[in-house]
Amino acid sequence: MVEESQVAFETAPTPLETAPAPLEVRPPREVSLFWRTFFLLAMLLLGCFVAWLQTFRALEFEPRVLQSAQQIASLVNLSRAALVHSDSIARVSLVKTLADEEDVRIAPREPSDTYLSYDTDSLTRSVSQRLKARLGEDTIVAREVNGTPGLWVGFTIDGDPYWLLTDPSRLGIVTGKTWLIWLATGAGLSLAGAAIIARLINNPLKKLSFAASRVREGDFSSSKLNETVATSEIREVNIGFNRMAQRLSKIEQDRALMLAGISHDLRTPLARLRLETEMSVDDPQAREHMAADIDQVNAIIDKFLDYARPDQIKSESVNLNQVVDAAIFSLGNDPNLAVTTRIPPDTMVMGDAVELQRIFTNLMENAQRYGREPITGVCRVEIAAKAKDNWILVKLRDHGKGVPPELLPQLTQPFFRGDASRSSAKGTGLGLAIVERAVQRLGGRFALANSSTGGLAAHMKLRKARPDKAGDRQDPEEAPAQTT
Repeated sequence: MVEESQVAFETAPTPLETAPAPLEVRPPREVSLFWRTFFLLAMLLLGCFVAWLQTFRALEFEPRVLQSAQQIASLVNLSRAALVHSDSIARVSLVKTLADEEDVRIAPREPSDTYLSYDTDSLTRSVSQRLKARLGEDTIVAREVNGTPGLWVGFTIDGDPYWLLTDPSRLGIVTGKTWLIWLATGAGLSLAGAAIIARLINNPLKKLSFAASRVREGDFSSSKLNETVATSEIREVNIGFNRMAQRLSKIEQDRALMLAGISHDLRTPLARLRLETEMSVDDPQAREHMAADIDQVNAIIDKFLDYARPDQIKSESVNLNQVVDAAIFSLGNDPNLAVTTRIPPDTMVMGDAVELQRIFTNLMENAQRYGREPITGVCRVEIAAKAKDNWILVKLRDHGKGVPPELLPQLTQPFFRGDASRSSAKGTGLGLAIVERAVQRLGGRFALANSSTGGLAAHMKLRKARPDKAGDRQDPEEAPAQTT
């Protein structure tokens, strides 16, 4: 094969590589609607948590600090008053009663005592400051004295220092572990709820997307949506979509019936007209021209039927060499047509043999009409294929004049035949449109490009049949060339 042509939307193509269709190119980064909804709900819940914490600080933190400081200050004052106004015998009994009944211990404070300040967090610091404000600046609030933990308050009675030890839970402090457990529980429940809500919101849209894909593939029976859902808006959308799918199905059925009727109604009078022409027209030249016109009308009918063929195709393993040979044989013995193939033996593709033969026949007929060499008038067609990953890459090219680059995207449009010189040709403008639709029905890709050495090149990607055989991996440059 000669040098490869460049397809417009390819970047540095490898030999025989067919570029992917532009519509199949996806953004490099994308987030599904489910995750987008989930993240939005999660951010909303996080904002609610932050707002709740601020509300808690404003409405709960300050009152709790004040209440805790008042309770401890009252306990210290009551203990001080009780000790001051009791004699020595009653004082011993009072200290014992406070320790047994109220879990409050009172002990003398020695100068050698060591203690740790009760300032572990903002709550305890605020409580310490308020206790000093109520009991005096010489008041000491500690969380540990001489290695003994607890809530220690240092105060004086008639100049003598004392320690009051009580349970730290009197402050009503919620520990960090408790906060962590509750926050983790709340976050887990909130995220689970956000996931459920996001799924409930996106599930109908997911079903609608699947049904739309079924309609796009022509499978109207699998595209019916539930019309009894509880949500009124979703129910209306489902009902409207089902009615649209039913109407499209009816239009498709009417189209197939109409085309079948055209085939039946036109071919019978054409056959009768052909017979009458052979029997009634005496002039051989006129009879030959009339017969050619009738054949052309038959060919046009065949093209219309091929273009409107339904999309359902049952794929099976097909030998590509056999399909190409059959397509070449169907063209007859044209002395001005030379076809060279370079396809590895036992190259198997997934598809339909009749559909694949129709693809290659249309491409070679198109080359036969428009791809003749300007000087010799001979149409030289080269067909090459090779395997790559899960695909069979096929290239079919002629050595004609090629096509203006601005017209390349329009060649696969129905009834488009290029410039004025092509409009005079005996064709319907459906050949390449049929090829593109057929390749898409087979799950492949199709593109056209001008060859760098002249002529038009058709690139195809066909699905590779499995299991792979040894012959499938043979390089096309090593496969023997066959010329017809």
